[in-house]
Amino acid sequence: MDDKVYFAAAGSYDPAAVEAAVERLFCQLPAAAAIGPGKKVLLKPNLLAKHGPDKAVTTHPEVLRAVIRAVKRRGADDLLVADSPGGPYTPALVKSIYKASGLAAVCQEEQVPLYTACESAAAPAAGGAAAKEFTLLRPVLEADVLIDLPKLKTHMMTGLSAATKNLFGCIPGLQKAEWHMRLPEKERFGEMLVDLLETVKPAFAVLDAVVAHEGDGPSGGTPRPVGFVAAAGDLLQMDLALCAMVGLQPAQVPYLSAAMWRGLCAERFDPAKAAGEAELFAPIDGFKLPSSWGSVDFADNAPRPIRWAVPAVQRAIAPRPVIDRAGCIGCGQCATICPQKTVRLEEGRARILPKRCIRCFCCHEICPVGAIGTKRFFIFQKL
Repeated sequence: MDDKVYFAAAGSYDPAAVEAAVERLFCQLPAAAAIGPGKKVLLKPNLLAKHGPDKAVTTHPEVLRAVIRAVKRRGADDLLVADSPGGPYTPALVKSIYKASGLAAVCQEEQVPLYTACESAAAPAAGGAAAKEFTLLRPVLEADVLIDLPKLKTHMMTGLSAATKNLFGCIPGLQKAEWHMRLPEKERFGEMLVDLLETVKPAFAVLDAVVAHEGDGPSGGTPRPVGFVAAAGDLLQMDLALCAMVGLQPAQVPYLSAAMWRGLCAERFDPAKAAGEAELFAPIDGFKLPSSWGSVDFADNAPRPIRWAVPAVQRAIAPRPVIDRAGCIGCGQCATICPQKTVRLEEGRARILPKRCIRCFCCHEICPVGAIGTKRFFIFQKL
């Protein structure tokens, strides 16, 4: 497999600029040769929840448009766009989120169908470290070529939400919350994401980093102009490169750590693997990581006689979601998506039962008004 990550500058979402940048990527990327006449091509954006393009939470519609046109230039005429956002997976909900994100309008203009049937089927998991079987969206199982269209974002649980993490949307609706319940430890959750990557086997990824999402992502942070798109046939390589750019240690990103143990990726990105407009591979100055990140990871440094107690201590003092009851609108989406059913509505406002919380931050992701923040152990609040 080609292990390079290709970069192209795009200073704004001007349609012509984005289309030209994406076409440059397709011309250089060997994996794009998989596209051709008679191939069923699935485009898998980052949908997540009902947010407009200005929030930098979902894949921008102009990036989707540019990829659609690049695919059509290579002779494919059987295209489909599909994803499963957080929360319940119903045709009405999916249609509303596609509309809010701007993706529906682009698909209508480019005459590419959106998948809203919400059907799924079981498939055996490859790798099998944490999963034996996945339930996946039916188009994922039927596609000849799957193109991943992630957004560069931070993530409260995994640190990074980009190429590999975006594949979690191949799992329908609330079944994603079930995986959080089954695998509450982030290390095991990371192993499952690698199993999913090995099972889905996307042909390549095209990343939207024209405007990224920093801070308390994947939805509670803020937009951050970065100015590029990128592509790679090796999704783990892409994520390693992004870690270097935003200031994350790859070994602390659960799915990258799991991939390293399996020998699927290196411990860090080799700058010689940056291609295309390679000068774009550089640290992003002051990129904000999640408030939940890196404050209590001291297990490896603990004295051996007490190391057995460290996991319990870390669970006790780790950051956790907290609800701003004044900002809560009582919609109940957090209670619906919570895998442990630890969120409940009381007097028209949400409440989290801290002892049962597994700190997956699903509630934080799904809150439509940003009323769920992070509470850190008092010692770390000023670090």
